[in-house]
Amino acid sequence: MKSLKKQRRIQVIAVAAVALVLSTVLIGYAMRDGINFFRAPSQILAEPPEPTEVFRIGGLVEEGSIVRGQGETIRFSVTDGGAVVPVTYTGVLPDLFEENQGMVGTGRYINGVFEAHEILAKHDETYMPAEVVDALKEQGVYKPTDS
Repeated sequence: MKSLKKQRRIQVIAVAAVALVLSTVLIGYAMRDGINFFRAPSQILAEPPEPTEVFRIGGLVEEGSIVRGQGETIRFSVTDGGAVVPVTYTGVLPDLFEENQGMVGTGRYINGVFEAHEILAKHDETYMPAEVVDALKEQGVYKPTDS
């Protein structure tokens, strides 16, 4: 009788272990395309990724680097202060995208150029819509932050 209980416990533990391993493998397989590593321009130039690897680049849009081509193709450079990476993007840029502003792009690094298929514009935590600033100024409450 005792060996039957022991045998059942071992079977339950074995089935649970197999289920855990199988679920971990399935989760990893499902996430393989959804994982995008973030890299700064300095990291990209130090260790260039494979052309097939999709990753995110982040930094500031370099001043004077935005060149609008034919159609919707835009070329610009991204810097982190230590390195500069040229970027091409075909599409409509976000409204907050401009020189000396932060951006994050998703794409591939091919032949020394980051070819983005998605661009996100970033702004700092002190951003406030103009309408809110005007309303606060009218109330005499607005206190500008030192930039």
